[in-house]
Amino acid sequence: MNVKQVFVFGNPDIAMDALPIRLLPRLRKKLPDITFTALDPNEEWDLPDPFIAIDTVVGLTDIKVFHSLNEFCASPTVSLHDFDAIFCLRYLAKLGKLKGVRVIGIPPDMTAEKASAGVISVISGLFPREDKVEQEQ
Repeated sequence: MNVKQVFVFGNPDIAMDALPIRLLPRLRKKLPDITFTALDPNEEWDLPDPFIAIDTVVGLTDIKVFHSLNEFCASPTVSLHDFDAIFCLRYLAKLGKLKGVRVIGIPPDMTAEKASAGVISVISGLFPREDKVEQEQ
């Protein structure tokens, strides 16, 4: 049995970056068979393949799944504050440590209700239910 894991980026102290972290209790309640882990971009991570993450993405009007880091435009790295999750993921990919990636992007101004419903729908599509797979076999 594979461990179903989704990583969550965000900063509860910055309003425009707090939504993914605020969703954690709802996601854990609605999807109890999936492990949701809040990550700090400046820590070391174990990297499953694919690496699935939830993060705030500025410029979105709806939830979007990114299948490649190339889908993100380069952000400026002027100070240490600018070394965010995408920067770290690109670095890990360059080192050959990151294979597949899925980033579930959430607009910073979306309501928690709409975001949780959308993220639950996306995650349910990424992880097929085991009982459904067993029935098909």
